[in-house]
Amino acid sequence: MAKTGFFHHIGTFLLFAATILLLITTISSPVINSIGVMEVKLTNSTNGHNSVVKFGSFGYCIIHASGNKDYCTGKHIGYNPAQVMSGADKTDFNTASTDTTKALTRVMVLHPIACGLAFIAFLLAAGSGVIGAVGAALVTAVAWIVTIVVMCTDFVAFGIIKRHVDRDGSGSHAHYSTAMWTLVAAMICLFLAFFIVLLTCCSSRGHRQSHKMTWNGTSTTPPTPKRQFWQRRSRFKMQQ
Repeated sequence: MAKTGFFHHIGTFLLFAATILLLITTISSPVINSIGVMEVKLTNSTNGHNSVVKFGSFGYCIIHASGNKDYCTGKHIGYNPAQVMSGADKTDFNTASTDTTKALTRVMVLHPIACGLAFIAFLLAAGSGVIGAVGAALVTAVAWIVTIVVMCTDFVAFGIIKRHVDRDGSGSHAHYSTAMWTLVAAMICLFLAFFIVLLTCCSSRGHRQSHKMTWNGTSTTPPTPKRQFWQRRSRFKMQQ
């Protein structure tokens, strides 16, 4: 029983960790300028101090190398990263790539939804009772599916941007950044948490059922035979 409780605590911690990781992805640029899902280092400066475009969940920021004030868009659902790169570094995109990346950025609204679901699962797992653990496992499964969906769309959308930027010959370089890897880590945490919480829940339920059967007298252990009154009396005489 103690081992079951220990593993359940591990599952609960993983849900808390997934919540924090998804929160970091959610508050990427333009909420926090320094965090991005993908970064593009531009070639409009020298000596390695190039300006950087940081794409986030609800917009993007341009971090200027010269120390000027950074430019960030307002926070909104969906934007056009291909158009941003065309204006910032003259990267050439076809119509299909532009429309696809613009549409996929709208799916990033699932970042905060997955974060909220992970937090609800954490609260359910932290509560006591088998019902809470079953609810936590179900919500964790939904959060994991949502995270998988948005992670795939992020990789597809920014993969298109990255391929065009790196092959355009301008010298700019694109790479996935902190918010993308926290999303991947959150997906792994949710995957592990689901199985741990579910297995500990089933194990705890089985233990309770076994304990209940034993308490009701249905245990397979044969009962100790009861002594009759004459057997007790003869034993008393032998002791005398």
